[in-house]
Amino acid sequence: MRVPYTGCNPRGLMLARGKDLSKTLVHYHRIPVPAFAVFPIGRKVKRPRRLAMPLIVKSVSEDASWGISQQSVVDSDEKLAERVVFIHERIGTAAIAEQYIPGREIYVGVLGNERLRALPVWEMQFTQLAEGAWPIATEKIKHDTNYQERRGILHGPAQDIAPEIYTRIHTLAKRIYRTLGLDGYARIDFRVDSKNRPYILEVNPNPCLEPNAGFAAACAQAGLPYDEFIEDIVRAALRG
Repeated sequence: MRVPYTGCNPRGLMLARGKDLSKTLVHYHRIPVPAFAVFPIGRKVKRPRRLAMPLIVKSVSEDASWGISQQSVVDSDEKLAERVVFIHERIGTAAIAEQYIPGREIYVGVLGNERLRALPVWEMQFTQLAEGAWPIATEKIKHDTNYQERRGILHGPAQDIAPEIYTRIHTLAKRIYRTLGLDGYARIDFRVDSKNRPYILEVNPNPCLEPNAGFAAACAQAGLPYDEFIEDIVRAALRG
């Protein structure tokens, strides 16, 4: 209809929403991804030998951590089968099981179309989780502010990252953005392991733009006030 709109184009949305497809594409371009397997609805759950425990199981296409809880991390084939069935029955999609990467939960916002701007590296920290709990961004952790306060879930600029690792994370975020043909704005989620290796977890076109959300906070940290940030998104849409 030739009506300008903000956010990502349909092709980029399609490529990014399929976690299996997006990971396959970026892996082809030598960007580190956790090993994974997809379990379609109606198929027997059989773990490939190359896929070592523990694994995290989630929907292959839903976002906002829908269906992710402490039970999503599994350490046996029996638990894997149970969680895959849970995703099939409760979420209604195929399930993806990927290698759990211990490490730091890192987010990077990217703005622009052809000319890209990577925002300050952001981190989710888990400071008061219950003993034995997995430090993962569950549905409850992402959306329940009271739970965040009780469990000491902190969001803010990532500290104590070596300059070369910081630069690499920014470079990877931009490469992923371009590989998937994104535009407008997006958030790239990583895990950085104990050897400072960043692994891509998910790609989120059109992330939350609330003034208090992480994307807007990262813009403010970069010296980009909220009103200017929104104007940049509109200008990017007008430029096409």
